[in-house]
Amino acid sequence: MTPQLRIPSGTDPIKRVASALLDLSSTAGLPHAREERIATMLGRVESVAASGISLSVRPGSGPDPYTALTDLLIEIGRAAIRQRDVMVVVHVDEVQNITDERARSQLLIALGDALAHEETVNAPGGAQVERGLPIAVYLTGLPEFADMAGARTGATFARRFQTTTLEAIDEDALMTALQPFVTEGWTVADEDGRIEPVLMEPAAQRAIVELSCGEPFLFQLAGERAWYAGTGNLITVEHVRTGWRGAAAEAEAHVQRVLDRLPDRERQFLHVMGELAPEERSLTRIAQAMGYARSTDAGPTAQRLDLTRRIIRRGRPYRFRHRAIEAYLTSQWP
Repeated sequence: MTPQLRIPSGTDPIKRVASALLDLSSTAGLPHAREERIATMLGRVESVAASGISLSVRPGSGPDPYTALTDLLIEIGRAAIRQRDVMVVVHVDEVQNITDERARSQLLIALGDALAHEETVNAPGGAQVERGLPIAVYLTGLPEFADMAGARTGATFARRFQTTTLEAIDEDALMTALQPFVTEGWTVADEDGRIEPVLMEPAAQRAIVELSCGEPFLFQLAGERAWYAGTGNLITVEHVRTGWRGAAAEAEAHVQRVLDRLPDRERQFLHVMGELAPEERSLTRIAQAMGYARSTDAGPTAQRLDLTRRIIRRGRPYRFRHRAIEAYLTSQWP
């Protein structure tokens, strides 16, 4: 498995992934192979790791950078098949920072071609069958990456990569996650070296869940601040409130960053929706408040906020999916 390959803005993702694949090839034992083909391949990927997308390719000097990555990943997958019960996992994070279309296209094609590759293997009974390589690729980041990549690469991206957009976590699931704190506690060592459990009262459990509005980051933030707000072995609702007072600005900034990333029209749509009473949130009322002559003029914006952003849910009436944005626009939260 590669480490979490975080891609900063303005950097070359090809170089980052090439370096990680070289490490994987070492784990798979490829550098020890004596085949000239593999030695040549590793040399080519080392050049890619050094020069990235800017690598100049002279006639007869070898494949393009993305092809070199694909070939090496396929070879690593073959090694996994030979070893049995081995999986290859590549994780590229912060993919929305890959704004260079050329680099993004090469990276997606390199990974996608490896995922689509099939090998002929012997099945029980002597039959030969085609099978895919035991490779999984995870691209994680902001939802707009799927829209960027899909619009530029079309069917290839949609066919080879399944897009999953995370939504707010259900309150019951968050309550369940904290239940062991309430019933069993979390064991820690005190100043004297004794091991004692830190417990949470039910009211504190409910307060953390309500403040986090289903957002994983806010859930972690509220819990962390509640933990450090006291020194005893019981986390109370007052500890949650005290900790949250210090975290409120960070929570507000988190939601504001989500809104700031949106185009003006989508942000206006959400503000108008938040100003209306829940039962009045119809497309007609929202469109009128935005100054449109027809409700259908606001339709594409609503569709993107629903299907692409996962911030609202269209219906009768319209509702918020993103509960932290709803709380921010309609109440005194945070």
